[in-house]
Amino acid sequence: MNIDLSVDILLCICVLVIASSMFLVKQSFTAIVLFISLGLVITLCWIQLEAIDVAIAEAAIGAGLTGAMLLASWRKLSIDKPSEKKTRGDL
Repeated sequence: MNIDLSVDILLCICVLVIASSMFLVKQSFTAIVLFISLGLVITLCWIQLEAIDVAIAEAAIGAGLTGAMLLASWRKLSIDKPSEKKTRGDL
């Protein structure tokens, strides 16, 4: 078994694990971080396939720009969300 096949198998496993866990988490921030991680692992897949131009586009658009927009939206939603204040009856 050569090293290229080992790297390919490892990248495939990483993509499957990250993608499935991204859909199973309940917290939106964790899902966003996993989405960014997935984009970076897919970038490594494109590099392994020697498609450097696609890897650069994936890193810039998939992980970078989209991830930044998702984080900005998450921050905006967490700021606008009204905080639940406890009343005397709630203990």
